[in-house]
Amino acid sequence: MSEKAWGGRFEEKPEAWVDAFNASIHFDQTLIDEDIQGSIAHATMLAHQKIITTEESQEIVRALKSIQLDFHNGKIEFQESLEDIHLNIEHELIQRIGATGGKLHTGRSRNDQVATDMHLYTKKEVQIIIDMIHSFQQTILELAEKHVDTIMPGYTHLQRAQPISFAHHIMTYFWMLERDQSRFQDALKRIDISPLGAAALSGTTYPIDRHETQELLNFKSLYENSIDAVSDRDYIVETLHHINLTMVHLSRLAEEIIFWSSEEAQFITLSDAFSTGSSIMPQKKNPDMAELIRGKVGRTTGHLVSMLVTLKGLPLAYNKDMQEDKEGLFDAMLTIKGSLRIFEGMLSTMTVNEERLNTTVKQDFSNATELADYLVVKGIPFRDAHAIVGKIVLWCIQNKMYLLDVPLDIYQSHHESIESDIYQYLQPDEAVKRRTSYGSTGQEAVKHQLKVAHQYLTQKQ
Repeated sequence: MSEKAWGGRFEEKPEAWVDAFNASIHFDQTLIDEDIQGSIAHATMLAHQKIITTEESQEIVRALKSIQLDFHNGKIEFQESLEDIHLNIEHELIQRIGATGGKLHTGRSRNDQVATDMHLYTKKEVQIIIDMIHSFQQTILELAEKHVDTIMPGYTHLQRAQPISFAHHIMTYFWMLERDQSRFQDALKRIDISPLGAAALSGTTYPIDRHETQELLNFKSLYENSIDAVSDRDYIVETLHHINLTMVHLSRLAEEIIFWSSEEAQFITLSDAFSTGSSIMPQKKNPDMAELIRGKVGRTTGHLVSMLVTLKGLPLAYNKDMQEDKEGLFDAMLTIKGSLRIFEGMLSTMTVNEERLNTTVKQDFSNATELADYLVVKGIPFRDAHAIVGKIVLWCIQNKMYLLDVPLDIYQSHHESIESDIYQYLQPDEAVKRRTSYGSTGQEAVKHQLKVAHQYLTQKQ
């Protein structure tokens, strides 16, 4: 006869390799603290409802806490043959306190037990991510405040477009992260729900009090439908989506860091602590941390797609397929937390090469729009001004010059309204300064943006 907790109706034991395929203990032991927390709440409620005695509940709780302590001290080795974290803890509990330990599972199933664990785990980890995003936003804001007056080339299509404030550019990621943080915060509404007491799918005949376990576990609400309680994995899909989108944003910043630190750009210098070298080329300083983060988006995207495909077409209520919800989520959580920590360190220690940026914006045509606007101020329709400037730029290319180098007589040969004040008008810092509309790159507009950003961060504290 099988010795499994569910083995009463089985005549044969599964072979060891089948046990190994079925088991999840090598990854779901991550949930030990949540499993113990849920079990303590359940045992406490069972006593209050007189389903077990107060003495039995207290004995169970003491033993659960000792199991938790022994695990973290490396004194317990869980068994693959016991499948998962739930049965391993129950086995250890019974070993320690005998038959009383077997009463803990009264009125619940592994189905609502694991769902409770996953809700507790996801809630805890999402809050950590929110806090880490907040900290990274603070780092970005501090960097921006140092570089309001640092002018750099802005790009479209990876082509020089217009001069902008470095602070304005880097603050774009602050606002991306603000939306990310908001999405995670909103997701907590659907994470912070207790499934405990739904049992396998239909509830239980015991007079349990689901509201008590909800309060003991600090959940904001309860599932109203027991089938939904054990079959819902929407919150995991949603969390994986938010992780993935945040990683996409980090990947975009990583791509910029990689380009900015290149020999061709030299816009920034990364700290040695966040760079590596080459095993063959001694001169190399590689932005490997940024490259790794860019690459890890493939992992988080895979976890999201895997979860969606796993759930597609699953009948109600619980199915073993749902065991696949854990490894991807655990890995995605580790990935985003590691990426946020790396990025915070990388940005707080990197050097912005202001002189190089200042030189760069004077050796391109990113001020061409300024020349067109100058002509518009003179009363020339923008489309005509655009065509005139295009011809001037072509002349510059043919004569190996930039707009600030063009002689006044050449300007006036293209249009007589261009006067000597054009050279001041085309200065990159002047171009930036003129952009005063709300949310633009002008220094005053950027200073207001930083003030608003401070207000956002203060509200979260």
